[in-house]
Amino acid sequence: MRLKVCTYNIHKGFSQFNRRMVIHELRERLRSLDCDVVFLQEVQGMHVVHERTHGDWPAHPQHVFLAEDVWHQTAYGQNAVYDHGHHGNAILSRFPIVSTNNQDVSDHRFERRGLLHCEIAVPGASDPVHCVCVHLGLMAGSRRRQMAALADRMETLARGDARMIIAGDFNDWRNHADFLLAQRLGLVEAFHGGTGRPARSFPARRPVLSLDRIYVRGFRVDRSDVHCGPPWSRISDHAALSAELELDV
Repeated sequence: MRLKVCTYNIHKGFSQFNRRMVIHELRERLRSLDCDVVFLQEVQGMHVVHERTHGDWPAHPQHVFLAEDVWHQTAYGQNAVYDHGHHGNAILSRFPIVSTNNQDVSDHRFERRGLLHCEIAVPGASDPVHCVCVHLGLMAGSRRRQMAALADRMETLARGDARMIIAGDFNDWRNHADFLLAQRLGLVEAFHGGTGRPARSFPARRPVLSLDRIYVRGFRVDRSDVHCGPPWSRISDHAALSAELELDV
C-alpha cells in the first residue's frame, strides 16, 4: 500500500505579510498534490472580521472548505482563541479517522500550541496509523518541552512498532528534533535519505531554514519533495512538503 502525505503551514489562508486572501488558490494547489493524508497548521476555524471584510471568505471553517469533495474525513484542533475567532491544526484524510484528540502543550499564554493526534485506518495496515500534526513554539525551551510531551504521549499510546506519522511546523532550525524526538521514538525523517538533513522550507520563495518536517515509523520513504517558489510562495510564507510512503512489512 502506497500512501502520500503532505504538511503545510497555510498562514491562515493569507499570503506572506497578509497582503492577499489566498484560501481559494491554496485549495487548488493543495489538491494538485493528490495526497491521502494532509497535515495543516495555522488553520482558521473562525474569524468574524474576515467574514465581514472579504466577500469570498469561505462559509465553512478552512479545514472543511479545503477538504470538500476530496478528503472525506477531517479533524481540527483549536489552539489559539481570541475575541473574533480561533485557529489551530487540522488533519484531512481520504481514509477513516477512528479517533482524535487535541493535547494542549502551550508553554505560556502568549503562544498557544497543541498536538492534534488522530488514528487513521489506512488500507493494508493491520492497526490504525497514529498521525500527529504539530506546530511547535518559537522559543527553544518551549519546543524542548513540547517535544518531550509528544514523545511521552506516543510512547504510551503507540507502543512497540506501531506505525506513526508526525508532521508539521517544528520551528526547529537547529534540528534538535532528531535527538529529542526521532531517536526516542524510532522515527525516520522523510528527507534524510536524499540529503542527510531535513528539507529547507522557509521562506517559501527561496527556503533557507528547515522548519517543517515529516517523520515516519513503520513506512519506507520512496520519494520526498519540497514545493516552493512560484506559485507556492504566493500563497504562504512556508513551503509545502510531501512524501510518498510504502508500508514496511
